[in-house]
Amino acid sequence: MITAELRRAILAAAGHPQADPLLRPGPVPGSYASSLPFRLAHRPGPSQDPRGYAAALAARLGTEPWIAAAEVTGPGYLTVTVTRDALAGLAVRIARAGQACADSDALHGRTVTGPAEVDLVAEPDWPRAWAALAAQLTARLAAAAGATVFYSPERTVVPPPRHLRSDPAKPEPGGRAAGLPPAPLPRVPPGAGPVAEAVGYAGEDMVRFALARMPAAGPAPARAVPRAAVIARHLLTNPAYAVRYAHAAAAAVLRWAAALGTGPAGFTPRLLTEPVELALLDGLSWLPERVAMAARRGRPDEFAGYVEGLAARTIETMSTTGFTTISSISSERLWLADAARTGLAASLGLLGVSAPSRL
Repeated sequence: MITAELRRAILAAAGHPQADPLLRPGPVPGSYASSLPFRLAHRPGPSQDPRGYAAALAARLGTEPWIAAAEVTGPGYLTVTVTRDALAGLAVRIARAGQACADSDALHGRTVTGPAEVDLVAEPDWPRAWAALAAQLTARLAAAAGATVFYSPERTVVPPPRHLRSDPAKPEPGGRAAGLPPAPLPRVPPGAGPVAEAVGYAGEDMVRFALARMPAAGPAPARAVPRAAVIARHLLTNPAYAVRYAHAAAAAVLRWAAALGTGPAGFTPRLLTEPVELALLDGLSWLPERVAMAARRGRPDEFAGYVEGLAARTIETMSTTGFTTISSISSERLWLADAARTGLAASLGLLGVSAPSRL
């Protein structure tokens, strides 16, 4: 959520609402760097040093009450650090937002075409399964980032970034809403193709995530997809399992607390100060931006990689003493567990992967 708000604030200060601030992580949790000043310096007209543009933007952003510091760094980057309360307050905001915590207006006015349905069992081989899923996930991510999605009956239409355009087209009926898991699949018949066999052995959730994280570049998908036995492993070294385990770990903290009659109540931002807690909050703050970035680039694998990182931070945080000692857990940490659960559920939903409360 912070990155979505920061995007709007930077572009409003620059007077370029349709530009991309090109945000990247800053040096500490809650800090964000933008290379927009370099783009502004290369516009037609009198040239100006990027540091001048960065300084002007920093001066305008410094008046925002939720921004602790806005400064020029390096040869002309704009680096913004939000207040500690703004970063910690994400715990409450994300938990209350639900699925909408992944939404933004970064791609408002754009359109993208994607397949209405993807039935992995029906795909004859790994390359075509990957192409169909990549197209569907790009459309889902674009919809969450504010784009208009037009659904196509073709399963393997892969829209590259240039298909994010501003000319409207007639939408096809029958598309599923972004974030909803696909309809249940029939039982895999004997003698089915390799994808169907993997689904039958490992489950669709595991296969979908294994495919989602495969990049467009590099080895051919048929060589890059691991064996079904590897996809199915219930080990934290298996990303397809770890992302769902992380959601279950956060849900378990809330479930155990509820069993003791405890739940999220009051919230004091300054009480979330542990490094792992701040790192998790920082990771959650990137959710809308990572959705928009992956959609813009036509790279759902980049979003899957972000979800892996968020899951790792969640597992690390939920394993600390402050979260495992349920009898004395603070309300602030319960809010953070709820935010982690919510952010992971929204992310997995966009990938069409279920988010179990127990594993």
